[in-house]
Amino acid sequence: MALPSSASSSARLRLLTVPALLLLLSSAALLVFLVLPSLSPSSASSSAVSSHLCACSPPATHTTTTVTTTTVTASPAPVTTSPTDVAWLKAQLASNSLLLPAGGAAHDAWHRLRKGINPRTREQQLFDINRHHGISHYPEEETTNHTALPCPGELLVEEHHSNYGEPWAGGRDVFEFLANASALTPTEQVLEIGCGTLRVGLHFIRYLESGRFHCLERDELSLMAALRYELPAQGLLYKRPMIVRGEDMDFSKFGDTVMYDLIYASAVFLHIPDKLVWTGLERLAGKLRPQRGRIFVSHNIKFCSRLGGDECTRRLAKLGLEYVGKHTHDSLLFNHYEIWFEFRRPKV
Repeated sequence: MALPSSASSSARLRLLTVPALLLLLSSAALLVFLVLPSLSPSSASSSAVSSHLCACSPPATHTTTTVTTTTVTASPAPVTTSPTDVAWLKAQLASNSLLLPAGGAAHDAWHRLRKGINPRTREQQLFDINRHHGISHYPEEETTNHTALPCPGELLVEEHHSNYGEPWAGGRDVFEFLANASALTPTEQVLEIGCGTLRVGLHFIRYLESGRFHCLERDELSLMAALRYELPAQGLLYKRPMIVRGEDMDFSKFGDTVMYDLIYASAVFLHIPDKLVWTGLERLAGKLRPQRGRIFVSHNIKFCSRLGGDECTRRLAKLGLEYVGKHTHDSLLFNHYEIWFEFRRPKV
């Protein structure tokens, strides 16, 4: 009798368990449905729940630092020697008792001054250089010694500085006048017709940005002096001027697209046939920047005046040029003035 009673009890247990399990599962599903939204990041209590569920580090704080850099652009060196500069130098000369005597005594007084520890004329210097006398030197030939740019002795003693009929310092006067008259800036383009040994050109090369100076020169000795001595000695190789050997007003090597803000010829057109001068102007007129650009010719413009005023004006107009006027400028260091004639290209 005990066995039937036990089986009946087990059946009743099974009947009670099934509904209970269903109720338990429903309650669990409901609990999950209610709890999950509270765990989402958008919930206001998410931070509180997260603090209990995990030991997470707080989010890192990113700080953005703004660094302001100020670029200081150096102004170009002044073009002109100012009255203040002159006054300062005169004061320096006076304070050092370096005032030259006036009158006929000046020449004798100058030659009584001590002339260095080993005074030599240029001719004597050249002899010394060629004989390696009085200077330290490597015994090897020029091609195998330590000289990076072997230079002829004639250039080293600066014989070419006496090739102009006036002091070498006059080149600075020409630069100052032309740069001021054309309101030149370092970024602009300059062409010199016949730059010679760079008596003037050195100052333009130093003032302008790299590659902004062009020159057409026919004389071999002048080119040797310019390229093998003046540019290296003045520390201007890095400025990369374009100096071209050529004649007959052939400017083709400078390219078809270049536009010039200043073109000048110092005492060059005096030695060129008028016909060739006009050929040069014809080739350059289209390369002169309209309105802004200027052409300056020194000494005289007989290539124009020989035609007569009206005919000269007509030929200039045909090339797209016009005459602006005549100028003079003085020298800073010696009694001298120079005459310049200005042309421009009107607005196209």
